[in-house]
Amino acid sequence: MIISTTPNLEGYQITEYLGIVSGETIIGANVFKDFFASITDIVGGRASSYEQVLREAKATATSEMEMQARAFGANAVVGIDLDYETIRDGMLMVTVSGTAVKTTKL
Repeated sequence: MIISTTPNLEGYQITEYLGIVSGETIIGANVFKDFFASITDIVGGRASSYEQVLREAKATATSEMEMQARAFGANAVVGIDLDYETIRDGMLMVTVSGTAVKTTKL
């Protein structure tokens, strides 16, 4: 599956637009407390444990979006948008959305 932030894919022709697909992940406040309690791995002002949790959340949301696109019969998702938003009680929501498409190689 090709995933792209661009509306077109170089070397491919979009043959069918199948609809909007999305994936979401919410990280609870306890996750943040846990790795701030073991903040020994901060290097140069960066918390690599925190960054790893965010990467995993992004991967989970992207995977959900891909599964939805596959269910539509897509082989690519274009125009994706990734968003991080804090919600009540210190939780973080990661969302990714895009347009599921069918493509053929030029």
